[in-house]
Amino acid sequence: MRHYSIAFASWSSRPMRAFIFAILCFMSMAGLPRLAVSAEPQAWIDSNLEVLVELYRHLHRHPELSFQEEKTAQRMAEEWRDAGFEVTTDVGGHGLVGLLKNGEGPTLMLRTDLDGLPVTEKTGLVYASEATVRGEDGSLTGVMHACGHDIHMTCVTGAAKFLAGQHRDQWKGTLMLVGQPAEERGAGAQSMLADGLFTRFVRPDYAVALHCAPSVPAGGIAYRAGFALANVDSVDIRLFGRGGHGAYPHLSIDPILEAARLVMDLQSIVSREVDPTQSAVITVGSIHGGTKHNVIPDYCDLQLTVRSYTEQVRQLLKTAIERKARSAAEASGAPEPRVEFSEGTPALFNDTALMERVVPVLKNALGESVVFEAPASMGGEDFSQYGRAGVPICMLWLGTVEAERLAGYARLQQPPPPLHSALFYPDAEPTIASGVTSLSSIALDLLSPEETNP
Repeated sequence: MRHYSIAFASWSSRPMRAFIFAILCFMSMAGLPRLAVSAEPQAWIDSNLEVLVELYRHLHRHPELSFQEEKTAQRMAEEWRDAGFEVTTDVGGHGLVGLLKNGEGPTLMLRTDLDGLPVTEKTGLVYASEATVRGEDGSLTGVMHACGHDIHMTCVTGAAKFLAGQHRDQWKGTLMLVGQPAEERGAGAQSMLADGLFTRFVRPDYAVALHCAPSVPAGGIAYRAGFALANVDSVDIRLFGRGGHGAYPHLSIDPILEAARLVMDLQSIVSREVDPTQSAVITVGSIHGGTKHNVIPDYCDLQLTVRSYTEQVRQLLKTAIERKARSAAEASGAPEPRVEFSEGTPALFNDTALMERVVPVLKNALGESVVFEAPASMGGEDFSQYGRAGVPICMLWLGTVEAERLAGYARLQQPPPPLHSALFYPDAEPTIASGVTSLSSIALDLLSPEETNP
């Protein structure tokens, strides 16, 4: 999910509550039978799981950062072409589109993201990433698929190969695969749309995506209709002062004092200006100011992440942040501050009618007890941009951690490592199996031969 954002590591603002809930959900499924749309998807997965796991491990070993996904896109293009798709690369950056037409019928888009994160992996896995990159400040950092995009790529590729193989008689229409760059920067979806994703190619009737969720048990799927993820805005604020000697503060204007005042004032926006029935978050994630103990600097920088659901609350937060920044500067007699909003991602709204159709398919394919509703999250995902472009979308949360591991975390009274953590890793086999089963089953339903008028 979004770079510098709260990942979908739990189903609420209280990770332990969400974690315990996930454990209880898993315990409730023990001993219950697994169902399937047909024996074919499961049989195909059993025969191909080893190959898919190898693909996943390759992708995990070789992550690339946002806007740098060249080799990742090349590998995906090779996999999709081998499956029979017509593939176009370099769409909106390193994005790629695969199309497979199979007669008249609707178009289903399956989306995966491609990018990794600037995180040094600490999982200890034999296939752990050893990739490194220089940051903007020149420091060396590791690169890791700490958000499960390697799983997403593997599941979409697995479903594509299943559907493109000996199963074309079970569906009609067009299957559209989208490999999206720069999801972690909230920029890839918009860049692909701007490069003609729905005009150069085809406008899908449905778009479906998976996202890994560490608090959902492996083999399970969580869903939520309507608003599921929040608006995300990044804010950069520079407060100006007048530098000087720390022993003579009366001769200076201290921007660090301005920043301290602003941090406190910002918290009053959510508590006193937003309707208590609405959701909103303002987090100051970074403050940088000054160089030495006894030097008052000329400026101080703050970086914020801001979350909301409705457009009305989103605009209220933006206006209030600007007002609070100006007030902090005015109170110190300082120059006008600079406030910049960037990397905006709209709230993700899962199409209600599409979700009502998908959920029974998942329950039939995976087992009714392992498919359950999740609360909304304040995380963000630019998959929402495709919904804003007029396509009914559906994002589902894919379970990644097996019961034994979850029980171990429970004994330690701690939640599993969240997304974006250097310690996060999925249990690959059950995660990939359920992901491929889910996408394949959804595709067989939405692209059924009888489905001619979506």
